[in-house]
Amino acid sequence: MGEKTTTAKSIQPVQNKNFEPEWFVDRKLPWWSYFAKRWLKAGPLPKHVAIIMDGNRRYARTHKYGSVIEGHSRGFTQLTQVLDWCRELGAIEVTVYAFSIENFKRSDEEVQGLMKMAEKKFEKLLQERVKLEEKRIRFRFFGNLKLLPIKLQKLMAEIEWITKDFEQGYINVCLAYTAQDEIARSMEYIRRGVQKGLLEEDDINEWLVSKCLDTRKSFDVDLLIRTSGENRLSDFMLWQCSNCYLHVVDVLWPEFDFSHLYKAFLAFQKNYRPIEELNYVIREDVSEKAKEKSQDFLDWMEKDRETYTLSLLES
Repeated sequence: MGEKTTTAKSIQPVQNKNFEPEWFVDRKLPWWSYFAKRWLKAGPLPKHVAIIMDGNRRYARTHKYGSVIEGHSRGFTQLTQVLDWCRELGAIEVTVYAFSIENFKRSDEEVQGLMKMAEKKFEKLLQERVKLEEKRIRFRFFGNLKLLPIKLQKLMAEIEWITKDFEQGYINVCLAYTAQDEIARSMEYIRRGVQKGLLEEDDINEWLVSKCLDTRKSFDVDLLIRTSGENRLSDFMLWQCSNCYLHVVDVLWPEFDFSHLYKAFLAFQKNYRPIEELNYVIREDVSEKAKEKSQDFLDWMEKDRETYTLSLLES
């Protein structure tokens, strides 16, 4: 079954000379980036950076674009650059807040425009498969993905399956996501586990809940960046970001540049020690015996999630 699904069905990689990539574009860094990277390497670096990409709609209005979708498109272009910059500065994993469940309340024109844009961008990513395999970056999609159009679900499943064994970097895209929904879905799995006899109520603890979240295979979030100057989390990774460094930048997402990212990394280093000390104090110790006891449940949960992914690939 697994062997059948390892080959991309719908989108084939493009290798002709006239093909213009969008995800993996060779861009020049500022002249001073060499010194910036050397300076940062002298201190601790965030392994996992989470980003709330806020300000696309305001950017579109400010620049008098005909549609807010043009602002979102400009935001996507900036995202591909920031992902490259994060890797250049030493981050291994990046999680971005692309579309909240709350965003479904926006106008049909904007929601449908965003869904179509996401489809095109993910199709483009599959067309850039050769470069993707060369860089060996694993893509994962977090959120209540069943709320999304089926075509989009299939594209995401294909990308996840193609990249599932890559280990040089991790990009997590949150779509149809809120932290409250993520925690609710986690607790639903735990409820089903108790119902099936795979768990007992005494087995439930913070460690187990974290192993049921979308980020269960991720590094702990070290740095959360929010653009547009808003001092709120907007229901994004509330569980994971409770003890990380929060860096707010008063600039719209499409205008977020390398200097802003560099300053965020510097601020993280400045605040690293007190946050690490806090994490050490509040860290929950879970015995190996307790972890082993929950393993059958965790294996069942992973199999259940994989089964749904395979069903999308085979349909």
